[in-house]
Amino acid sequence: MTQNKVMTSIKLQKKLHHRLQQRVIEDGYGMRGKSKWIIESVESLLELADYPTLVDIAEDMDQLSEIVSIRLPEDLMNRIEKAVIKIRKQYPTLEGVKSNLIRASIVQRLLRSTSVTEV
Repeated sequence: MTQNKVMTSIKLQKKLHHRLQQRVIEDGYGMRGKSKWIIESVESLLELADYPTLVDIAEDMDQLSEIVSIRLPEDLMNRIEKAVIKIRKQYPTLEGVKSNLIRASIVQRLLRSTSVTEV
């Protein structure tokens, strides 16, 4: 049974988008593997105990000029919705929580994989 996918889009900084594309290819996902890579990064972010804090930090990003469209499985979208509620309880004034959550997951995965390869 194939899962329903939900189309969503987020804005990224040009530099971050470039690093994302580079990493997706470096990690062997190919040009069409961006959604899969982002899905995995969101899933691993949601496993972190302090993810609301990381999402709050992502709110400070500016110059979000690149639009990235991704297809997320419905069950992950539901988990994101639940996470948004949890984050809003901690940071009631935070705007664009869903986009920030996805951005934070991309940044965290880039940071984690960069630190491993550059050591």
